[in-house]
Amino acid sequence: MRGSTPYEDQVDRYDRWFERNRAAYLSELAAVRSLTPPFRLGLEVGVGTGRFAAPLGVSVGLDPSLPMMEVARERGVLCVRGVAERLPFRDGAFDLLLMVTVDFLLRERAVAFQEAERVLAAGGSIVVGFIDGDSPLSRRYEAEKGRDGGGEDDRGGFYGDARFLSSEEMASLLKGAGFGDLAFAETLFSEPEDMIYLEPPIPGCGRGSFVVVRAERL
Repeated sequence: MRGSTPYEDQVDRYDRWFERNRAAYLSELAAVRSLTPPFRLGLEVGVGTGRFAAPLGVSVGLDPSLPMMEVARERGVLCVRGVAERLPFRDGAFDLLLMVTVDFLLRERAVAFQEAERVLAAGGSIVVGFIDGDSPLSRRYEAEKGRDGGGEDDRGGFYGDARFLSSEEMASLLKGAGFGDLAFAETLFSEPEDMIYLEPPIPGCGRGSFVVVRAERL
């Protein structure tokens, strides 16, 4: 995970995206919630401004960005500075680990998921939300990456120069790290900026642009 994010100096603009595109945000949140099992102690890796950890009751967040963590703390999340590839937590410390649109920031994806497996207790779950690399939205965001002076809705400008993973690639990473019993849900069947109403998640992947996968530590 990079020591700084593509939106390190654009925290306010990043956070406003969720308000300006509230139907898309609530659709993503509903999809993540649909696959989040009951848990006692959760960690969000790449907590950002706490837009997912706070409403889901995930009390601990990790992020490399101090400005991001300041906003997450205001939302009630206990934040620790660090990176996904070297989690500063003991083995088996959590029973839920959450990642939402973080995969593109990981320098060493396999190592990051191995670390996730390490800090989860036996039977714990990882829940990952991501933009499907095979979706039309990912292709649009790919074209917007690194764009300077983008508008408030230019979410793709936040994604740096990394590519998005397909659902198949994400499943392979999770299985390679020792996870099993994968379940998928998806949403965002429209352009986020055009959405007026929440789009409820449906099981599976391959149709929606935002995909959530839950896997268990074996």
